[in-house]
Amino acid sequence: MRATSATRYQMRVWCVAFVMWALVVVGAASAAELAGITMPESISVGEKTLVLNGLGLREATFLKFDVFVGGLYLEQKTHDPNKIIQSQQMKQVAMHFVRNVDAEDLRNAWTKGFEKNVGGNFATLSDRVDQLNGWMAKMQVGDRMTFSFDRNGVDVNVKGSQRGTISGKDFSRAMLSIWFGPKPPNEGLKRGMLGVER
Repeated sequence: MRATSATRYQMRVWCVAFVMWALVVVGAASAAELAGITMPESISVGEKTLVLNGLGLREATFLKFDVFVGGLYLEQKTHDPNKIIQSQQMKQVAMHFVRNVDAEDLRNAWTKGFEKNVGGNFATLSDRVDQLNGWMAKMQVGDRMTFSFDRNGVDVNVKGSQRGTISGKDFSRAMLSIWFGPKPPNEGLKRGMLGVER
């Protein structure tokens, strides 16, 4: 009886240990981490389930200060930046800030990003860029900003507040070009969100 009781006790210990191990493995598999920021491997946007394509780190100035971790969510993963920009599939870019950034700095960054990547087409977008800039706020460590793209335009959420929708496929493609076009803020951010490197 003593041997049987000891065996049962050992089995219970092993079962508990296995369950704990399984929970750790599942938790690790359901999220991705970069620069201390964790993002889920999948999210729901409207009626769509999007999967994490990759995480990238925005670095600023020659000193390479970490500014935010960017996460790209797609219906189907791809490493092709042109497919991301041109496709009609639902997508979301999430920006999780690891450094305080003033609203005016964000406005300047958006304007420069559009100008660098759309060339002579900026004039047709300027009113909508102004609309985007009007929704910017000071971002502090831990704050998030998300941009959800569909066939009609981009929904903008700043610090958990839904600011509105900017319409137009041309605007959506231009905005996506800031991250995935020929002149991204930094190559590591682009390549990370493309899933090429982390």
